[in-house]
Amino acid sequence: MSNQIVKMHGFFLLPYRPCPWNETIKLFRGGMSLRRHWAHFRYYDNSFTGSEAVDYLHDLLRGNYNFGPEVTRYQTLQLLRKFLKAHVIEDIKGRHGTEDFEDNSHLYRFPTLSPLKSFPTRPLLRDSSDLPRLIRWDDYEELDQQENTAPLRSAVMTSDLWNKRHSVAIGDLHECKLIRRKEITPKQVDHIWKSMTVAHLQRVLGLKSLDGVLNTTLVNGTHIVHNVFSVNKTGIVILENKAEDMPYWVVSAMKCLANWPNGNGTKQPVYPGFERDVLRTIADYFQRLREPLLTFHLYEVFVNILSLLQEQEAATEALQVSCLLLPPPNRRRLQLLLRLIARVCQNPHLPPLNDTIATRTLMVQTFSHCVLGSADDMDLDELLSTKLVTFMIEHYNTIFQMPSKLHRQVEEHLSHLKRVQIKYAGSDTDFSASPAFCKQISRVVSEEQKVIGTQTPLQELLEGLIADRELPAKDKRKRLKQFQKSYPDVYHNRFPTEESKSAVIPDKTPRLKPHLMSFNLKKPFQPFQRSWSFRA
Repeated sequence: MSNQIVKMHGFFLLPYRPCPWNETIKLFRGGMSLRRHWAHFRYYDNSFTGSEAVDYLHDLLRGNYNFGPEVTRYQTLQLLRKFLKAHVIEDIKGRHGTEDFEDNSHLYRFPTLSPLKSFPTRPLLRDSSDLPRLIRWDDYEELDQQENTAPLRSAVMTSDLWNKRHSVAIGDLHECKLIRRKEITPKQVDHIWKSMTVAHLQRVLGLKSLDGVLNTTLVNGTHIVHNVFSVNKTGIVILENKAEDMPYWVVSAMKCLANWPNGNGTKQPVYPGFERDVLRTIADYFQRLREPLLTFHLYEVFVNILSLLQEQEAATEALQVSCLLLPPPNRRRLQLLLRLIARVCQNPHLPPLNDTIATRTLMVQTFSHCVLGSADDMDLDELLSTKLVTFMIEHYNTIFQMPSKLHRQVEEHLSHLKRVQIKYAGSDTDFSASPAFCKQISRVVSEEQKVIGTQTPLQELLEGLIADRELPAKDKRKRLKQFQKSYPDVYHNRFPTEESKSAVIPDKTPRLKPHLMSFNLKKPFQPFQRSWSFRA
């Protein structure tokens, strides 16, 4: 089956990727050659020697896409020792757990019980409608306390508020003013970045839920914001507390090796093997860290990314988002370490750092377990970390870039929350903050609310215009005309005929001026006549 992610009928069809532990065990048990061996004057059927197991499993891992050609024989031996402790294999006397696997002619066999771990199946992921909702304006005040959620407000506004709101239609704007939303606090910004980053990560990984993959309560929004904005011109994180940074001597050693032969800024004497001592100094520092740079609680997140490595674009975006979750000191160390490894592997002037192992393989083996590892020693930490670190070295320039899509979504959301709104003086409802809930209602209820929430206030507004005795007739006709244009249905319901309109709206008959009204109205009107005389 193809490893590509395919969309079919509204679903994302994820590539089938068994658990690396189970997959390796199945391949090992299914392909390991079993035969009769003699030991201590006895023969044992269906058995194999330690050396035969190391030879076969080493070739198997090097050809598997989960691990790759970087796997060494020593790493294979370490894995077989884990197999023995987990009772994947046992010696010919049935012992396991406390014994140590040996790369020699010691005999081993497979137990009759299945050593496979059980894992829940992953459901299909529907489109983004199944993803967690984005944060709204009303989610902030006390993010972790349900009891502080604002009560539900009615969506129906009063007549007075509708009069204020729709005064624009009749040219009355003097009672409104512009206001801004409540200022967004740094805590709220951190929460927005956390919520949207976690949702974006879930979408990129193609998971319906992050249960068992990421404990979101351990995700720190402040770390995400720091990793996004507190960086230098090359994208390296800048730490506010210099005590959290690497010691100066470690940074100097890394610069020396990364810029070889021009990086010896301390002017230390260079002797044969000097570069190897510098590498050992750097490795000693990273190997003494309390936990891997990718942290224990993010282990499952990065293991899931291994299933995306065949899709370079998807894997790169997943790493971009996941690395934002790291504590800033860890992200900075990881950035500097991967940059060092990439430069060392590409430096043709650097002498060999080992007599038998290629420089690239040596660097991956030396630092992979410093990057990724779990608290559970039964997992394939070293092999999985080797695969992941190899990919991260090859794409170092892109995996620490800010995901553009996520950045745009967060900025648009924050911009929406800061948008200017209109507030009307004397209104009995403050709509400067969005309602705290959005509840789905039926179509019938929606139509009823539409009538109650729009027609009734507009009818009252129209009646108020008609009954206003202080408004000059000319202005009243003008505003009624504007109302008719804006709300024709309401206007027609009030004035279905011209007669009903003329009964309440004054006509346009002009009034005569007072000095023209002195003639006697009792006499019939006679037009003014003038006699003309003409001379012959």
